[in-house]
Amino acid sequence: MEIASWLRSKSDCQRAACGWVHFTNCQRRLDVKAKIILIALSGFLFFQTSLSFANANNGKNIYLARCAMCHGESAKGTGPLANKSNPPAPNLATPAFRKRLNDYPGVIVSSIILRPNGDLIPRTLRENGVRLPPHAWTINDLRDLNEYMASLIAKK
Repeated sequence: MEIASWLRSKSDCQRAACGWVHFTNCQRRLDVKAKIILIALSGFLFFQTSLSFANANNGKNIYLARCAMCHGESAKGTGPLANKSNPPAPNLATPAFRKRLNDYPGVIVSSIILRPNGDLIPRTLRENGVRLPPHAWTINDLRDLNEYMASLIAKK
């Protein structure tokens, strides 16, 4: 329902001569609608605000230290270890991945946390003599990395 018609329905309900019960029911529906709109706006504002606080330098530093060795500086799967894993590191700058990132903004974060490829990344690093120190991931790190990669991939 559009906001204008929602506001009109409030006026209609308040002016209704049907009695107190009708007014009370209308008021309850309006309260629910107002709460839904408030929640939606709050979520939108929180999402926009949290993205605006992303630290691009932190995201870039994490990417270069932990991802570029396989995916390359441009995220095209051209890093020095790109072809040393099976399957090779994918090109993340393709239109298909860009669409996936737009459709599922958390795809980068989930691949870090859930490791859908099992131990492929640690095994590839270990087999090639690369020792990455453990990283105590924070929400800000995940947000910054996600934002950096999204901006990097969008440039392609």
